[in-house]
Amino acid sequence: MSFDIARTPTLHAVATGDEQRLVEDLQERVEAAVRLAEQAPAVEKASAAEQQAARYLANLQRAERALNQFAKETGEKLAALREAALDSVIQSAANGDKLDFKGISELATLENRSRQATRAIERLVERLLPLALWARLREESHAAITRARALEDIAQERAERVLDQLREAVGEEVVLPVDLSKGVSGALLAQAAGLKSRALQLSANADSIEKSLGR
Repeated sequence: MSFDIARTPTLHAVATGDEQRLVEDLQERVEAAVRLAEQAPAVEKASAAEQQAARYLANLQRAERALNQFAKETGEKLAALREAALDSVIQSAANGDKLDFKGISELATLENRSRQATRAIERLVERLLPLALWARLREESHAAITRARALEDIAQERAERVLDQLREAVGEEVVLPVDLSKGVSGALLAQAAGLKSRALQLSANADSIEKSLGR
């Protein structure tokens, strides 16, 4: 090492002088720690619940699109069918034949299906979709908090391990300040803070939906 302790009483010990290498190594360690956090039982359980809620919401959204498409196509068919059905009744009456209500019967069936589709869309939009979105937001918020706690636990374990390794040096020089915020533990805590902030926002959004539903 090349330094003058009289002029530089504060030293910074790093694994390598290559700054790019340090950044890459830090990123690799952080990513490995994040993967480890994802394997925690609590995180896996929360993630599974989050995915299930997301799938349920996606299924309802797909149902809404399908029903809207059906309602659109049915509306177009009804417009043409009404005229054709009435024309058939009028024509059969004009010919002195038995009145032809076949088209009217088909029209009634299609109109009933159209009404039921409209009612289904209303139920989806007014109740089921908001409830499914509320549930997904709750699960997403819970998953974010759970991930944050898992990251904090790993950061704590790493910090304690580093401090244990430095005890010998502390014994030699009495005081040895360590800035863990610039290492893997600090990066994990920063990610955890971001997850907590996101969880709070998701929870607030869920509260807003819950209030609108009168729950």
